[in-house]
Formats: sequence, structure tokens, C-alpha cells
Amino acid sequence: MNLLKSAGCLVVIATLIGATDASSQQTGNGTGAVLRALDKTSGYTKDLEIRSGQMGAIGPLQIVVAECRYPAGNPAGDAYAALEVSETGRSGTVFTGWMIASAPALNAMEHPRYDIWVMRCITS
Repeated sequence: MNLLKSAGCLVVIATLIGATDASSQQTGNGTGAVLRALDKTSGYTKDLEIRSGQMGAIGPLQIVVAECRYPAGNPAGDAYAALEVSETGRSGTVFTGWMIASAPALNAMEHPRYDIWVMRCITS
């Protein structure tokens, strides 16, 4: 199911960036991603800088950034990141897939307390 959701998200990404297929759009790879996390209960927000392959956390959630991409030559452009989110005390993952900075609702993480979205890629 998550694989189908991720594949569908990639099609949406290609459409959003005006490509006829995912390989025709040139992208740059960031060294990680800046994510924003929201605790919906308290209103607390936290920006997380997470390097690719590393883990960050908010509350019981552990977030791993697999990859972050942006339009080639435009690091400030629309970022999209592959994330895996798990929760302490819960088996499996809460979210696995790509999130798009300009359209976080297209492939949102479903969690009763926390929201996470991509802000931009880390390029240095």
C-alpha cells in the first residue's frame, strides 16, 4: 500500500514540476532536509535540520530523511523529500514516502498529535 502511495506521489511531483516523466526534470540533491514539526495539542513548532540517512525526533516520533531533491540550479525552489517516520511503542512506520514542500497535503502524514512537512533541502 505504501509503495502505491509513494508511486502516486511521484506522478504528482512530475506533474507539479511540469515534466512529462520524472526523469526529464533535472534535480539537485541536498545533503538533508529542513522539516517543520507541529504538536497539534500544544501548538509548539520545531524546525528540524536532518542530514540524509540521519534521524531527528519530536516527542515520540523518529524521522529519517532518505533523500531531498530540488530543481537543478534553484536550491530555493520547491523541495521534495523521502521520509520515514516511526513512533516509539508502535510497530511499523507512521509514514513512508515523499513529501513536497509546496503541497504537503498531497502525501501527508496521518497522526493524531503531530504534523510534519518539508520546508527546504540543506545544500551545504
